[in-house]
Amino acid sequence: MTLFGINGVRGTANRDLTSEVALQIGKVVGRTFGRRIAIATDARDSADMLRSAVSAGVMASGTDIVDLGILPTPVLQYYVKSHPDITGGIVITASHNPPEHNGFKFIKEDGVEVSREEEQSIESSCETDVPPAPWKEIGEVDTGTGAIVDHVNAVIAHVDAEAIRRANLTVCVDCANGSTCESTPMLLRLLNVRTFTINADPQSESPGRSSEPTEENLGPLMMLTKQVGADLGAAHDADGDRTIFVTEKGEYVMGDISLALIAKSVLSERKGKVITPVSSSSVVEDVVEESGGLLKYTAVGSHTVVRKMEENMAVFGGEENGGLVFPELQLCRDGMMALAKMLECIAKNGPLSQQISTLNRYHDIKMSIPCPDDMKMKLLDHFVDGAGDRRVESVDGLKIYFDDGWVLLRPSTTEELFRLYSESRDESVARSRMDEYLADAREFLSQKGQ
Repeated sequence: MTLFGINGVRGTANRDLTSEVALQIGKVVGRTFGRRIAIATDARDSADMLRSAVSAGVMASGTDIVDLGILPTPVLQYYVKSHPDITGGIVITASHNPPEHNGFKFIKEDGVEVSREEEQSIESSCETDVPPAPWKEIGEVDTGTGAIVDHVNAVIAHVDAEAIRRANLTVCVDCANGSTCESTPMLLRLLNVRTFTINADPQSESPGRSSEPTEENLGPLMMLTKQVGADLGAAHDADGDRTIFVTEKGEYVMGDISLALIAKSVLSERKGKVITPVSSSSVVEDVVEESGGLLKYTAVGSHTVVRKMEENMAVFGGEENGGLVFPELQLCRDGMMALAKMLECIAKNGPLSQQISTLNRYHDIKMSIPCPDDMKMKLLDHFVDGAGDRRVESVDGLKIYFDDGWVLLRPSTTEELFRLYSESRDESVARSRMDEYLADAREFLSQKGQ
């Protein structure tokens, strides 16, 4: 049974993720984490079924549960980290995936997601029988309270709250009908921020938009932000660990740009290392170097970013998808902390559009082509052979540097796809180089795949 993808367990509810699967996972996780586990969900229709099943498994193993209800993933992680009696956590969420999907994320007692190795251990244990606890040792369930308030207060304590309050800002927030519908408005209210919300009813049957905060999904937020004269627009994914921003002009901001701007702010306060995947735009490297920091690239995936941040004692890190990590608060992606930090940047440094105008502009193109699993490494080796003596980075796939940009060529870890990225300050160069590598990949696959 293959359970784990790039970020926890995900699948279609009642097809891939059945009550039987959830029950078995609960038994294994209960045995693994022991004593007392906190559980939370996002707002998906299948949440109650999966929570009931996984909770039954946890309690059958002899472990107690604290049920926290609907919460953003980083709120659950902070709760686990800050409560010594809690020995682990389970978040029932499929993040940005469609409403028919659901999944599980597993949190260790320090609030950090389990490692790949720990995921593999859980997965292999799910293939075996887990003996139940004696009837006198069956776990119990309690209802937990105060998690959102505690996390919001912790976020406020890690930004210049007074500067934000004095700025009298206005923000439009799109909560994706997910788990941030209570927490983000509370945060903004306590920061004296005038707030307009959309998609702020936690439900998934008829969501106002897709959970993925892409530009095509945020048209209403972009329009509203401009119309009401707001200083900022912000959009979460369904479980609240990511935030994408919109300028006061209603313009969509790529995740690389917000990552660069917040990295600049962090490095102005304390120098150190910044961690980001190899797929991030060069604008991040520009800003980090100019700000006196040291950028280290890693493979794609929040697990890897967090682990490398911990190993390198990094001061900041994040991904191009809006997932930013602030280790002074906790080692996980935190959408509310990202929003608060961006508010601080605007309060201190002026309108977001003006800050963006000071950055170098790059053009990024991303494509994927179908590629069978048994051809992925063959295609990658083909590109390695063709790189010649160019500077390359092989931390995840192959990144080839040119005088006027780079290409990244990497096999997908979750789908039968091969992903290609092309970046240059000249859009025509980025596109022509993408066309060149796409044609090369297709020709290779058509010849070698026969």
